[in-house]
Parts: sequence; structure tokens; C-alpha cells
Amino acid sequence: MTIIDKERQADYKNRINRVFKYIDENLDSDLSLSTISEIAFFSAFHFHRVFKFITGETLKEYVTRRRIEKSASDLLHKNITATEIAHKYGFSDNTSYSRVFKKYFGVSPTEFKKQNPNRHSKIRQLKSKNGQAYPDYEKYICIINNLKNWIKMNAKIEIKEMSKMDLAYVLSIGPQNLESAYGELMQWAIPKGLMSDQTKMITIYHDSFKVTEASKVRMSASILLDKTIETKGEVGLTTIEKGKYIVGSFEIGLDEFEKSWTGLFVWMNENGYKKADREPLEMYYNNFNDHPEKKAIVDFCIPIE
Repeated sequence: MTIIDKERQADYKNRINRVFKYIDENLDSDLSLSTISEIAFFSAFHFHRVFKFITGETLKEYVTRRRIEKSASDLLHKNITATEIAHKYGFSDNTSYSRVFKKYFGVSPTEFKKQNPNRHSKIRQLKSKNGQAYPDYEKYICIINNLKNWIKMNAKIEIKEMSKMDLAYVLSIGPQNLESAYGELMQWAIPKGLMSDQTKMITIYHDSFKVTEASKVRMSASILLDKTIETKGEVGLTTIEKGKYIVGSFEIGLDEFEKSWTGLFVWMNENGYKKADREPLEMYYNNFNDHPEKKAIVDFCIPIE
């Protein structure tokens, strides 16, 4: 690939990042091809091709999936009616919303909520989504108790008011691309003198693995900035506003990340906290390769109301 091709690809990704942000902030609005292509400064025809090349989905498929998955997250985390959710995510009425939801998840919104009694766990995902049957009740309770014990033994949990954070990031679609996203970010940051032993690296999760197929989960590979800086290409700037978080501090192996996240959400549920409409994140304090037991020292942060 030539330098010009690389620069063009980076510019395209930067424009698509703007599109992702706009869609997330306007899920109740007109998100037609003509509207979104203007946000990206592409012709509608060219934007359609670029968007599908980068995401593997048409704009219509992406917007519909995003609306349905965000609504599913609301069903899991909020006391809100299906009718309210339908209007919140741009559906004309509850009937059309329920029809699209059922096509995606295999059950109605009401049944989805009923089948997920532990609303913050990946354990009881819908059979139609991942092909796994529910565990029986006794086994389910046993799993939950094991998770609660795991969290008690392996995490220091605090409620913290976190300050505003300015970040530089590279977007990754799917965990399989996260390492290369950090590689791109480091390649940009090191020559600018932005990396040191004190630099905090942060992964922001824009989707939930509970409702989004893993290969489509959007994550931002990020570093915390302590000064104003300009970016270009696929490196973007974003801000995490100050807010309240459940912060679980862990020293764990890479194979224990999922268990830790699930257990932390169980802890949140057990202690009566509600997730806010902001993204969870991971904040790293070491390079796990330098740890004698190959463990990561990391904070898992869940935004709460």
C-alpha cells in the first residue's frame, strides 16, 4: 500500500468515526443515507461503499442493529417501558419496534427482559443469540454465588467521582483488532513524546458484549492526554466527562477479564446501583508482559447514575 493509499484510508476512517459519534447521539432522528453521507463529506454513493467496506454492514443494517442493541441494553438496565424505548430509538410505534426486535433477538422485548433476570450478567444470554441454553435455576444461583465470591477475593471496589479526561484514540471494531489499534496509536504517540511510564492507556467500550456480536463491538484504544494536541488520520480526540463510577481494581490474567467484568456487573446489581448512559472502560497500570505472572493491573470502570 502506498503512502497516499494509507493516508486516504486513515482519512476515511476518521470520517467514519464522526459518523459513529453522530449516529450514537441521534438514534431518535433521521439517519438516512443522504443525511449521514453529508456528515462524512462523501457523496451518498461513495459513502455507501466506504461504510460497508469498513464496517461490513450497510448503513441501514448498522443503524437498525445499533437502535435494537441500545434498546436491549435499556431493557436490561433501566425501568422503562417498551413504548418509551420505541420512541427513544426512532421507531414510529411499539408494534414496529417489537417486530424488528423479535427479528433480531428471536423474542419480544417483554420476553427478552423476562428471560434476563440477572440483568448485568453474560450468563443468561438468549439462546437465539448464541445457541446456548439457559442453565437450570440451581446451577444459575451457584454461578452467581461463585462470581460474588470471585469479586470479593480478587477486587477492591470503590465508588469514585472521576475527573474529566481528554483522550487520543484509534477505533477498533472487534477485540481481534484492538492490539493493532493500540499499535497505530503508539506509532503516532511516541514521536510526539506522549508516552512515558506515567501515561495511562484506556480502552473504552461503545457496545456491550451482552447484546452485540463480539466481532462488531466497537472499542477505542486510547491514551490520556495532559496537553492540547492536534491529530490527523485515524487518530481522533475524545473527552470523557466527569462522573460517578464503580471502580473495580484487579490484578488478573488475561483469561480472567470476562469473569471480572461479569462479576462487577453482578456486584452493581446486588448493591442497587444503576448503569448510566455512558461507556464502561478499562484503565491499565502495567504491561502484563513485564509482570512475573503475566498479570494485568487494571481498573474496570462502570458509569453509574
